[in-house]
Order: sequence, then C-alpha cells, then structure tokens
Amino acid sequence: MPKAYENEKFLTSPAARELRILSEYLEPKSRLRRNKVQDTVVFFGSARTLPAKEAQKRLDILKASGKASENDLKIAERNLKNSRYYEDAVELSRRLTKWAKERYTPHSRFIVSSGGGPGIMEAANKGAKLAGGKSIGFGISLPFEQSSNPYIDESLNFEFHYFFMRKLWLIFMAKAFVIFPGGFGTLDELMEVLTLVQTEKVKKELKIILYDSLFWNEVINIPKMAELGVISPTDLKLFKLCNSVDEMEKELIPHLIKVEKKSRLLR
Repeated sequence: MPKAYENEKFLTSPAARELRILSEYLEPKSRLRRNKVQDTVVFFGSARTLPAKEAQKRLDILKASGKASENDLKIAERNLKNSRYYEDAVELSRRLTKWAKERYTPHSRFIVSSGGGPGIMEAANKGAKLAGGKSIGFGISLPFEQSSNPYIDESLNFEFHYFFMRKLWLIFMAKAFVIFPGGFGTLDELMEVLTLVQTEKVKKELKIILYDSLFWNEVINIPKMAELGVISPTDLKLFKLCNSVDEMEKELIPHLIKVEKKSRLLR
C-alpha cells in the first residue's frame, strides 16, 4: 500500500479536501517567496476583450465574406471598440513594470499580477513582459476558458481549483487594483475587494481604480447606493474612476511610492 501522502486516490477524494485547500495556500506561498515577490499590482477585467489587431482582423474577415449578418457585424464592431481596453491595459502594465524594474533591482516589488487567462488578464501580463519585468498569473481551472496566457513567468504561473484560494492570493499580495470593464467575474472581484476594505478586513492602504467612468456609471450606480442609504457616502472614496492611461499612472505611482516609504518605516 502507498504512503498516505502518495495515495493519489485518497488525495483527490472528498476526504482529503482540507489537504487540497491547504496545498493551494502553502505551495503558492513557497513559490512566491522563492521568487522574492514582495507585493503586486493586480489587473482585473474581461477575459473576452480582444487585442486591437485581432478584433480588426475578425471584422475585416466578416465584411469580406459578404455573408455576415447585421448582428454579427455589430458584435465585431463592438469588439473592436472594446479592444482599446486591451491596449490600454498593456500600456499601463508596461509603464508600471518599467518604473518598478528601474526602482527595484532585482525586480521584486509591485509586480503586475492577473487572473492568468485571456483578455485583460493577458494584456496585463503582456505589458509586464514587454517591459522586461516579472509577471504573475493566478489562474483557475474552468471548463470553458483557455489555459494560462503565454506572457506569465513560468515560475509564477499558478493554477487553482478553489476560487476562494485564488482570490486570497490575488488580494493578499496586492497594493493596488486596476479594474477594467468586465462581466460577472470582474464584478465579483471588485465587490469582494471593496467589501474587504469597507469592513477593514483588509487594513493596508489600497488604491482601487475603475477604468472608464462611462462603463462603470452605466453598469453600477454606486452613488445611488449611497443616496439610498445602503452604503455610506464615505464609501465612495474607496475607489477612483479614471479615463486614460496617463490618469491611472498619475494615481498609481505616488501611491506605490507612499507604500514603499511606509514599509521602510516599519522595518
């Protein structure tokens, strides 16, 4: 008989669920320490957002076919319009990584992190790679999504089974969040981060940026929530709305410098 810790049938059974959960805490912790990762800047956003070239290519193919329906063309045009989010995520990630890499040698602080998949996640990791810096992907196994994107450092490419353990690591290391337009997953991540900060379960100072005020004001009327008394007016200060890469960079860099200075004082 195999030893208990070598018994694959047992380890993948319901009886060993606690061990699997613990493994998804301890193994990433060990690997992040080995790679000397101190903290991160996390990008959230839709997995469906396409790069501009790919979106343009798909639209051109549809138009050239002469057989595309009006609805198909409308979707392709929408995807091309939304591709600006992908390109802006790449650019912001590139700028942040370049700044952090020049400031911290070797690159160990404010490392760009994502959920490891396609779309905005891929864009974030791509920008970091273009700047020659490290990049983290906290992926999750899903039946309908691709494997991890190709821009993540191999030693920092994680795949989780449990959503809550993945969220723990996305949030635990973070000093800032940049949240691009997205669907249910993005909204879930946004609300969890805001709840943790609002309830002071996360006590560190976080910068939370929502990109594209037009999108967010149409999708979630957060000021109305304050008006109706289900959140406090002060909760509106937990996040910042930005509408350009320059604007986001100006919000993030001073915050990260402040975080760095504070960490020095605590040593």
